[in-house]
Amino acid sequence: MLDINYVRENAAKVKEFSKDKGCNVDVDRAIALDNARRDLENKINPLREERNVLAKNKKPSEEQIARGKEIKADVAVLEKELAEVEVEFIDLFKQIPNAPTDDVPVGLTEDENVVTETVGEIPKFDFEAKNHWQIAEARDWIDKERATKVTGTRFAYIKSDLVRLEFAIINYVIKHLTDRDFIAKLIRDNNWSTLSSAPFVPILPPLMIKTDMYDAMDRLQPSEDRYKIEGEELWLQGSAEHVLGSMYANEIIDEKDAPIRMLGFATSFRKEAGSYGKDMEGIFRMHQFDKLEMETLGTAESSLEEHYLMIAIQKVLLDGLELPYRVLQKCTWDVGKPNARGVDIEVWLPGQGKYRETHTADYMTDYQTRRLKTRIRRADGSIELAHTNDATAFALGRIMIAIIENGQTEDGKVRLPKVLADFMGSNEI
Repeated sequence: MLDINYVRENAAKVKEFSKDKGCNVDVDRAIALDNARRDLENKINPLREERNVLAKNKKPSEEQIARGKEIKADVAVLEKELAEVEVEFIDLFKQIPNAPTDDVPVGLTEDENVVTETVGEIPKFDFEAKNHWQIAEARDWIDKERATKVTGTRFAYIKSDLVRLEFAIINYVIKHLTDRDFIAKLIRDNNWSTLSSAPFVPILPPLMIKTDMYDAMDRLQPSEDRYKIEGEELWLQGSAEHVLGSMYANEIIDEKDAPIRMLGFATSFRKEAGSYGKDMEGIFRMHQFDKLEMETLGTAESSLEEHYLMIAIQKVLLDGLELPYRVLQKCTWDVGKPNARGVDIEVWLPGQGKYRETHTADYMTDYQTRRLKTRIRRADGSIELAHTNDATAFALGRIMIAIIENGQTEDGKVRLPKVLADFMGSNEI
């Protein structure tokens, strides 16, 4: 959530960027409800203080006893009214989106995202290029037919060399992100002055998350795209950052321990309703998929550079895989309700003849931590909200698709990038 005082002092601006983000929220009503909350609290607090004074009297008079009963009744009425106002206020206030940074382009569709960089050459084949599904099916790397029998549509058995390839990618990422020298070099090369060279800590997180934690992360919606555990307040997480960002809820982190950088691997779950066409082929858009996700918790002054660091990591890792890609700065409509800034990376897929999203990087400021109550204790003893960032290291299914389609040979094999050949023990599969 935003700071309510920020909303009160910048109501016109909040209305404008809420509209730009496609959030239909009544900002004036939220402020009016906050006023009502404050008025009720101003009535309740003096009564509570008076009641406490009366309670200290060991031998109260009949008049004091009567007054005590009167206060109790009045407070009960006011507290009931306050509780009702609080519920409506919180529900409405949570709908107000995060304020976008000044460089986020205003736009009302994803077509208004801005391409900021294009890297690598689109491959040219002297044969008719196939999509990953045609290649994988011929090599028996993916079995969707038996998965449908066992689990239903949009699931798959991943087999043979494709399993080895996934673990090679995981090891490639872990090797770099746990290397302090790798992080330090990126910081030096970009002249980032606020960042620590602390490496990322690999984490295998829980794959389920409580309703209140999911809601506090502001990642529960759209809930119809999430899987809920029947009869419990538990959900299958949709990405590792959901269970990493909430890991330090209701905690205070010492400034000397910040930033906390995490690299989470999780098998994730989404219903992915409304998908069609080529997204249904192979393993591009599945109900179950594996991801490596970066998450950081840090200070306010370093959080934007932390966002830039994550994007730089994404690009370096992609460069190592020798894949053509482009970087997009997302517009207000596409950046997302809780994000202050968002960047997508799309990799070229010859089988689809277009760039498709493989990475995202989200700059969250303190929007999540205000509800999570995750804070930083400064060296001087002061306490303030932490800032969060999250970004894809690799969506493993999609990046394997890109490797297969860009590295395909006429005989149906796949040439591997050198950085993965070292892990696989071969330069092709």
